[in-house]
Amino acid sequence: MSELTWQKSSFSDGAGDNCLYIAASTPTGAIHLRESDTPAVSLTTTPAALSALMRTLTANPHVRMT
Repeated sequence: MSELTWQKSSFSDGAGDNCLYIAASTPTGAIHLRESDTPAVSLTTTPAALSALMRTLTANPHVRMT
């Protein structure tokens, strides 16, 4: 895998110890997610699957991710 360029989520706290990072692979378009407390571990998904997750979470504000 080529080197990824990670971007911190704008919803992450400013302290840097509770942050979500996202990166995209080219040319595959795969989306990679990782947390600041375990940077060596990442989740890889497709744009469509991430979009479906975000739509579900937005439509159901009572769902809490902790």
